[in-house]
Formats: sequence, structure tokens, C-alpha cells
Amino acid sequence: MPTNKLAKNEHGFTLLETMIAILVLSIGVLGLAALLGNGLVFLNGSQADFIAQQKAAEAIECVFTARDTQVLAWAQIQNVAGGGLFLTGAQPITDPGPDGLVGTVADSGVNPSTIIYPGKDGILGTADDVVLQLSDAYNMTRTITITNIVNEPSVRQIQVIINYQSGRFVRSYTLTTYISQYS
Repeated sequence: MPTNKLAKNEHGFTLLETMIAILVLSIGVLGLAALLGNGLVFLNGSQADFIAQQKAAEAIECVFTARDTQVLAWAQIQNVAGGGLFLTGAQPITDPGPDGLVGTVADSGVNPSTIIYPGKDGILGTADDVVLQLSDAYNMTRTITITNIVNEPSVRQIQVIINYQSGRFVRSYTLTTYISQYS
């Protein structure tokens, strides 16, 4: 008889309570797994992010170099629509044209910009190097917009937007600066 008294006083989980607890835990674990997967995909895009930043900086540096070396006159440091030499709208990223500047009318017919990675041997400059075209690998485009500042004839705003795709994410990097007529 003492065993009956103990059995009536014992409390535990029912099968239904256990199944609900497992369901709640499963949903939590699946949520964390999805978060981890998205984080890995996003992290994989860090290389494309870096390339986009460098290509935007390259365009800005070209404009400043053209001004400082007087390759272009101040009137030419504008978009084509404003009488300048810089192309309007999104353009595929190419190597600089004969003028040595990226994003200008001289870039037509120029090779697409590429990045070279070391191959399996890990040494750059050998026969197994991998050549990657930015327009193919990341669907990368560059938009250079040069605008006049109201009531400031000797200052212009330069905005470079790099649009690219990294995995399933479509991304954009924008770099904005100002340039003066005087170096």
C-alpha cells in the first residue's frame, strides 16, 4: 500500500507537454540555423564590398588627379550632359581609356575591369592564376554624378555609386565628396 500513496503524489510531464516543449525548441533551433545561414551568405559578400569601395575610391581619385595634373580643365570635370567628359548613368566598370581616367567618354571599347587571384599554387603571376571580370562575377556597374553647387561656381559635388550583386543580395555602395577648382 505505501507504493500507491507515492504514485498518487508524483507529478511529471505528460506526453502532450513534452511534445509542445520539443516543438518550441525545434522552432528556436531552426530560427538560429536560418540566421547562421544568412550570416554566412552575407559574410561571403565582404570581398565584393571591398572591391566596390576600392572602385568608388578609384573614380574619385581619377577626378582629383585630372584636376591636379591639369589633364582636364575645370569645365571638363562634369558629366557629359553638362558639357564635361564623365559618362552619365550606370556604366560597366572598365579599365581606364587612353586618357587614363575611369568613367569618361574615352572608356568606350576598353576591356572590362578584372581582378587576378593566385591559383592553386597560391602564387600570383603563374599560369594557374584566376582572372575574374567584375561585370560578370558581380554584375558591377559604376555611376559617376558630378553636380554644381548653387552659388559656388568653384565647387562641385562628386557622387560615385557602385551597384553589384553578391550571392542573392543586390547591394550598393555610395561615395560622396566635393572638389574645388583649385588644387
